[in-house]
Amino acid sequence: MSKSIGLYPRVRVEGGGSGVVSQAGAVLLVETVRKVGLDGAISAALAPWRKPRAVHDPGKVLLDVALATALGGDCLADVAMLRAEPDVFGPVASDPTVSRFIDALAAAGPKALAAIRSARAEVRSRVWELAGADGPAADGQVTVDIDGVLVLAHSEKQDATATWKKTYGHHPLVAFVDHGQAGSGEPVAALLRPGNAGSNTASDHITTTGLALAQLPTHLRRGRQTLIRTDSAGGTHAFLDWLTRRGRWLSYSVGMTITDTLHQAVLKIPKKAWTPAYDAGGTERPGAWVAEITDMPDLSTWPKGMRLLVRKERPHPGAQLRFTDVDGLRLTCFATNTQGGQLADLELRHRRRARCEDRIRNARDTGLRNLPLHDSAQNRIWLEIVSLALDLLAWMPMLALTGKTRRWEPKKLRLRLFSAAAQLVHTGRTRRLRFTARWPWTDVITRAIDQLQALPNPG
Repeated sequence: MSKSIGLYPRVRVEGGGSGVVSQAGAVLLVETVRKVGLDGAISAALAPWRKPRAVHDPGKVLLDVALATALGGDCLADVAMLRAEPDVFGPVASDPTVSRFIDALAAAGPKALAAIRSARAEVRSRVWELAGADGPAADGQVTVDIDGVLVLAHSEKQDATATWKKTYGHHPLVAFVDHGQAGSGEPVAALLRPGNAGSNTASDHITTTGLALAQLPTHLRRGRQTLIRTDSAGGTHAFLDWLTRRGRWLSYSVGMTITDTLHQAVLKIPKKAWTPAYDAGGTERPGAWVAEITDMPDLSTWPKGMRLLVRKERPHPGAQLRFTDVDGLRLTCFATNTQGGQLADLELRHRRRARCEDRIRNARDTGLRNLPLHDSAQNRIWLEIVSLALDLLAWMPMLALTGKTRRWEPKKLRLRLFSAAAQLVHTGRTRRLRFTARWPWTDVITRAIDQLQALPNPG
């Protein structure tokens, strides 16, 4: 009778090893920082906060926290994983130094936020130039999606209040540039708000859009080539008036609440006016139709050129209908100022704003599941750190990965690439990271590094 030894091999564990680097795959993010010039831009922007005889550069301190967050950290103390590997990440500040620095930035308020954001905008333009045809504005068009996200918090945190979902915490408003089906998306705005902030507050949408536009290259900050997409929270007079104001002339595609007036207009649509809607692949979707009702309700108080489109479809099994739905079909409505184009194409373009939900989910996995600090001023700095981390997680795949790997989400990037260990080899004056051939994604890592190193150096 054989003796059972269990399902896994038994190994002896001991300390004292050397020559192996943990989280070695994070060298992809470090190389991205170097090649896009983010280190120099952040360092220059935060130079006013460098104290005399300081050992650590303020920009390096902030980037270290952002790198730790990109690797899965969710608090300032998680920079310890970088501090343990100085051969890859260089000298990393101590926890007290990091904490004092964040407090200093928080005390500076809008001045510090503006410095960080200006550096990010400067680098973003360079990244999009380096990306070329793979950039989000390669065709001259760019889409910005705006949505709210609930972040749970304990009651003792500043501005944490009851939310509309009967939870407790904060209700930030975030904006992402859509990379389309070939990529992910990158954050361009994060506005911290109390938990009881309204979903359709026009002033908050205007502020968030302004922050987002400031992150875009100059030629995309106004004009019809820039599309702003929101759900029905953005369907307000004040917000649409602001988007279309003379000199701004932005395009929009925003959800609209089905009011009784719109409901009555839908009932008057002739059957022949409904055209088949498209599925995500751009082909006709059975059981879904779209029609235009611009001429039916009174739109005289809304911006000139506004169009109203309605979609009706058979609900998914188990879905509950609203009292405004018609004949057992789910109704949705949105407004746009895009003239021309097939109705089904415009409706599909609007529905693709659902990708913003994926960006929010990834942000939750990258430091946005909770706000780790107490004061709102501190947590505004934390939102910028999260945005920096998400920038890196978007820029690295855009510049270095291809095909399906470019669409990998942060969790997959961490498990397959960043978490890979490597042997540190010293040869003369060169340090090399040698990844094991047994790791299934070693080729992905090495090809990505080669791609990054082939890019021109900044400046």
